[in-house]
Amino acid sequence: MTSLIIRTARLTLRPVTLDDLDDVHSWQCRPDVVRWMLGARLRTREQSRASVIAMAGEDALRAEGDCLTLAAVTDAGVIGTVELVWRSQADRTAELGYVFHPGHGGRGLATEAAAALVDWGFDEFGLHRIYARCHGRNEASVRLMARLGMRQEARHVESYLFQGEWADQLVYAVLAHERASSSRSISDAVL
Repeated sequence: MTSLIIRTARLTLRPVTLDDLDDVHSWQCRPDVVRWMLGARLRTREQSRASVIAMAGEDALRAEGDCLTLAAVTDAGVIGTVELVWRSQADRTAELGYVFHPGHGGRGLATEAAAALVDWGFDEFGLHRIYARCHGRNEASVRLMARLGMRQEARHVESYLFQGEWADQLVYAVLAHERASSSRSISDAVL
């Protein structure tokens, strides 16, 4: 299997490499980025290096439980990552995740990247359902999930400890048949 590359109108999504360390560290060291992440803590350069090495190994969905992480690349470099975690082979379900540098926000790039990976998951990988989760107060993530055509399925009230306080978790999802075929953002995928 060769590396997955997805091209959209403004982005290339490709596996993460060690060469991406500077770009990844540029957002992993920002309080406004790690604010809503589980285990949220600012990362040192060495911690970011370990993170990049781990993401570089997440280059395909070979077995249930695997994670596919792709770097979202523009002329400015790697501006974020999107990922699919294969949660159930029998139910053809995966979980979507994403993180982007806020300096590239407000232009729809995170939505474009996430939509491309969702489309790939349905069209190429044969998923039936893709869901995403976020902290109940993470309004930016809620807006992104809504732009992807996901609907809120659950609000788990005070369901986990987050930075020492009980927090709500929102669950959004979309089914393959709910995705409008006219909204496809993939222009070129190489398997």
